[in-house]
Amino acid sequence: MPKNITTALKPERAVVVGIITPEQPRSKVDDYLTELEFLIDTAGGVPVKRFTQILPAPNSKTYVGSGKLDEIAQYVKAESIDMVVFDDELGASQIRNLEKALGCKILDRTTLILDIFAKRARTSHAKTQVELAQYQYLLPRLTRMWTHLERQRGGIGMRGPGETEIETDRRVIRDKIALLKQRLREIDTQQAVQRKNRGKLIRVALVGYTNVGKSTLMNMLSKSDVFAENKLFATLDTTVRKVVVDNLPFLLSDTVGFIRKLPHDLIESFKSTLDEVRESDILLHVVDVSHPEYEEQIGIVNQTLTEIEAADKKTILIFNKIDAYEHPQLAEDEFDLTLTERPGLEFVKKYWEEKTNQPVLFISALHRENYAELRELLYKEIRDMHAIRYPYDNFLY
Repeated sequence: MPKNITTALKPERAVVVGIITPEQPRSKVDDYLTELEFLIDTAGGVPVKRFTQILPAPNSKTYVGSGKLDEIAQYVKAESIDMVVFDDELGASQIRNLEKALGCKILDRTTLILDIFAKRARTSHAKTQVELAQYQYLLPRLTRMWTHLERQRGGIGMRGPGETEIETDRRVIRDKIALLKQRLREIDTQQAVQRKNRGKLIRVALVGYTNVGKSTLMNMLSKSDVFAENKLFATLDTTVRKVVVDNLPFLLSDTVGFIRKLPHDLIESFKSTLDEVRESDILLHVVDVSHPEYEEQIGIVNQTLTEIEAADKKTILIFNKIDAYEHPQLAEDEFDLTLTERPGLEFVKKYWEEKTNQPVLFISALHRENYAELRELLYKEIRDMHAIRYPYDNFLY
């Protein structure tokens, strides 16, 4: 083969599209599209441009209006764009109309997340959960599903059921869904037995928005080597490690991160994985304090915890990535007129302590800042809970 010829696949170039509505102001949409671009990057694509439009609601036929659709179509053709990714879930007719108008691959946020999950799944449990979510998402879109999958081969959005064998019978798909659900029930039963056999140990679970540093914190506490990188959904499979703080052992689990607009089918499929959260005694809610919308992320995690019936757990807020936090640097004689826009960490800490009426921690898992304070708080909480739950055990507190 000549030296100047490469067989490497060229990354697919994408544009993202969102709409500004009364419920979604421009500031929120900009943040959503930034996250959507990060999802594309995580999936291996290259986001090159974003389009927004002010509408009272998404257009039922084409998501955006005809004028904006023409503008996107011209850009796609002129710049040889491979795919257009929409920030909200699309219906089958919308996808069909958009493919016809734009002449390229059409994805929505749900398809993109499912694709990333399919790429990241390692164990049979995670693969089964993702496959089930994919089939449940594709079932109502069967009228155009298979030609869509054929068109997607070789890039983002193609990792899914049906890419090697065309099945057009809805009954076959429903039978497959039933089989996957049965397989998940069997795996869940096995894992429930494993959890019961872990002995009298307090169980602590790391929860939080995706890419807030949970796996890095897991590595710091357990001295293990859990996979961690600056990508969304780096962790899909729950990892459990035995950790000892001073003389006190406990079980620490790292779970899949949450995200806004998380597909309902994905939540349903991964509820068994989230059993680790439901059955934990203490939750460490990890927050990326450097993210401009971290308060909204806290709300999304709390909402998801409510959906999986885990909101009543003892929860400790841990604000991570203080090394990346940016706030105004003022001269000594200046008044802090920007305090309401981007306050200092001390102000943020005081605010959350008053709001939650409990201690909060500000750390950098990457640089091990305030690691001693984290261990001290963990030791106290686990010791107190163990003393209540197992009062006759002879732990050396």
